[in-house]
Amino acid sequence: MAQTKVQHKKRQVESFIILMFLWEVASESMQYSVLEEAESGTFVGSLTKDLGLKVGELAARGARVVFKGNRQRLQLDPRTHNLLLNEKLDREELCGSTEPCVLPFQVLLENPLQFFQAELRVRDINDHAPEFPTRKMLLKISEITTPGKTFPLRMAQDLDAGSNSLQSYIISPNPHFHVLTRNRSDGRKIPELVLDKALDREEQPQLRLTFTALDGGSPPRSATAEIQIVVLDINDNAPVFAQELYEVQVPENNPLGSRVVTVSATDLDAGSFGEVSYALFQVDDINQPFEINAITGEIRLRRTLDFEEFQSHHVDVEATDGGGLSGKCSVVIQVLDMNDNAPELTMSSLTSPIPENLPEIIVAVFSVSDADSGRNQQVICSIDDNLPFLLRPSIENVYTLVTEGPLDREGRAKYNITITVTDMGTPRLKTEHKITLLVSDVNDNAPTFSQTSYTLFVRENNSPALHIGSVSATDRDSGTNAQVTYSLLPPQDPHLPLDSLVSINTDNGHLFALRSLDYEALRAFEFRVGATDAGSPALSSEALVRVVVVDDNDNSPFVLYPLQNGSAPCTELVPRAAEAGYLVTKVVAVDGDSGQNAWLSYQLLKATEPGLFSVWAHNGEVRTARLLSERDAAKHRLVVLVKDNGEPPMSATVTLHVLLVDGFSQPYLPLPEVDPEEAQADSLTVYLVIALASVSSLFLFSVLLFVAVQLCWRNKAASVGRNSFPEGHFPGHLMDISGTGTLSQSYQYEVCLTGGSGTSEFKFLKPIFPNFPPQGTGREMEENSTFQNSFQFS
Repeated sequence: MAQTKVQHKKRQVESFIILMFLWEVASESMQYSVLEEAESGTFVGSLTKDLGLKVGELAARGARVVFKGNRQRLQLDPRTHNLLLNEKLDREELCGSTEPCVLPFQVLLENPLQFFQAELRVRDINDHAPEFPTRKMLLKISEITTPGKTFPLRMAQDLDAGSNSLQSYIISPNPHFHVLTRNRSDGRKIPELVLDKALDREEQPQLRLTFTALDGGSPPRSATAEIQIVVLDINDNAPVFAQELYEVQVPENNPLGSRVVTVSATDLDAGSFGEVSYALFQVDDINQPFEINAITGEIRLRRTLDFEEFQSHHVDVEATDGGGLSGKCSVVIQVLDMNDNAPELTMSSLTSPIPENLPEIIVAVFSVSDADSGRNQQVICSIDDNLPFLLRPSIENVYTLVTEGPLDREGRAKYNITITVTDMGTPRLKTEHKITLLVSDVNDNAPTFSQTSYTLFVRENNSPALHIGSVSATDRDSGTNAQVTYSLLPPQDPHLPLDSLVSINTDNGHLFALRSLDYEALRAFEFRVGATDAGSPALSSEALVRVVVVDDNDNSPFVLYPLQNGSAPCTELVPRAAEAGYLVTKVVAVDGDSGQNAWLSYQLLKATEPGLFSVWAHNGEVRTARLLSERDAAKHRLVVLVKDNGEPPMSATVTLHVLLVDGFSQPYLPLPEVDPEEAQADSLTVYLVIALASVSSLFLFSVLLFVAVQLCWRNKAASVGRNSFPEGHFPGHLMDISGTGTLSQSYQYEVCLTGGSGTSEFKFLKPIFPNFPPQGTGREMEENSTFQNSFQFS
């Protein structure tokens, strides 16, 4: 317990010593100076020498120069670490009429944290000439004015300071006046016109003098104005103000046009010599913020006041009567500070990103200020309560932002921190400064697959290099730590040729089939996929992938019975006494596919005798459809179609030979091989032969009738010599037809009937056109044209 107290006291002493050191460092101020309008890069001072540090120590400790408002007016030379001017400086823009013009800044050493206060004095150069508020001045002077009388003149303004500011006034040579320059309490040069010789209106009613203001620069600069002097008649009373000095206080936020004060002057003269008019005199600034009513003497605001720019204003008011005599008074206006300036925050150092696994570190260093005064200048700083950061004051108006402990990028990778600075004025004003802090990644998360296992379906007979699916893994880290690479892991089954089956895209996890898959050879296989990040050290994970080959209808049904191998066909025997539904045989077929692609159906495609046999669609049984009769042919040929249920369906045909017998002891011969189309046409051929025989009979009858008519007219035709017939012997199988009936020529027809085993065919019917030579030569010639119709039923 005692040891704990001792350690606690020791820490308090160390903290006190550190604070005293920081205060001493902050209290010491280094001073530098530079001429205004100096070029950027001008040498200002040796920071290494002034701080008593070694060469290179400033770079090692992260030296920074920080000005109010984050305006970098100075820079550190990266090689010599000398202070150099960063930009041209305008003393009048920075400080106005304030002299000396001093710009405070800080020198910040980040490692370890240490501050040094410094000042940069901007020395004035003569870059501004004096300027009169008006180029013409009018003075009305009575002719009875005694020599030695002084007349105040409007003074010129010079924005420069010190010896470069306004120093003296001169006027053009004349016998009546000279200029006297007096110093005012605030250091300004006030010109007065002194009468040396009395004026005589009758001799010279007006005078014009050139009034010149000179500054103290080298070479000097000047400004001129014209003084017009009007000599008046006698006016022996000048206006007199009620007070020689008016003092008022005006809040800086008074609206434009508001009244400030009313001055009043009286003149004992009468008439126009007693009428008083007011005007501002000895204006402090060319851009005067006040205006006066020439009749009432009310002074009002013509532009807003700013306590931070000027805390007080001195205004001279002149009252002039109608005779040209004037009197003057002074008005001192004190500007009251109002809380009209929000606090300012200047960020000196910001560290981003921050590694997620580091303990408490300094994130940012910043300073705060307020342009107001008094309580309006006091500020407090705060951040949101739900953030893992703390604000700690370092020295006066300087704060550090630190982390409470290690951060987790996967929980939150970016923090938007709002630093709020509030003053203590009424009403309170605040400024919010937003910073974005990024948390850098450390490889502490392995890739994670979206699924622990994947099932992919691939239809067989696929094209090589087909994209069959994808695996996906994500890594909660970022950058290279989140770059995932995919790979195929060695299969557990050593007989599985995984390298020839699939491949994987290492970048996106797409899986491709390397060759065409066959469902009948390989229905499914599985393997593992690995995902590895690019961190150091690399982390990885695995997932199981199962590939299922989907069957395609790529196998036709195969008939097991009866065999269709080109050998002697098998003939099924059916007794004529068989009942309807008698089982003749059963067609047995299989399909190498699976599922509905292997569902087989049977149907009777062709039959010698339609309606005599039927096939059951589901089991391929061939049965008699009705009772057999003696009229049914003994030999029958059936064609059965076997079809699967695939899309598109595939099929096979089987030919059955059936022989009807009276008993199973009756000998029979194998049926001849008949073309299936020929078997279908047998019954139709019979009907065609019958029809052809009928037509032929009718045709022969017509031919005989025609021949008889021709014989009757032959003798007459021979005498007249109109017809001549060819000589010679006609072939025995041809019929000679001549005459002048409805046919224009004689025709010869040749009819051939072919016989075969069980069928008759009307082969052709060919007309033969004989050619009769002209002038009845009777010479028979070879036929020139043949018309042949052949009816082939098969």
